[in-house]
Amino acid sequence: MEDTEKKRYTKEELEEFRVIIEEKLASARKDLDMLREAFSGTSDSDTADTSPTFKVLEEGQTVLSKEENGRLALRQQKFIESLEMALVRIENGTYGICRETGKLISKERLRAVPHATLSIEAKKNQKPK
Repeated sequence: MEDTEKKRYTKEELEEFRVIIEEKLASARKDLDMLREAFSGTSDSDTADTSPTFKVLEEGQTVLSKEENGRLALRQQKFIESLEMALVRIENGTYGICRETGKLISKERLRAVPHATLSIEAKKNQKPK
């Protein structure tokens, strides 16, 4: 590794990433709340005032929708946790450092996937699960 190669992002750069992460986090939490509301059935849209036949069809769809919403909510929760961990890495000075290569992850990658812990190089070298 050359001495001129950058090993960490500056405070200003980290602040840029913090803003991106906090915006994504706010949006992700809002989406999770909507999914939870849909899952719990507390939404105002209901079939109470519709015909019985439609109600039976709608109830079947509701079960499938709740299952899908549950899966989406779980996935969204994992995304939120990843973003929160990225904020922790900003705080402890390890944000943007590839956990495989130890090199800086490109700014372009971090702007697109701010919770990334692997560089493109390391991601490509991973074996499929």
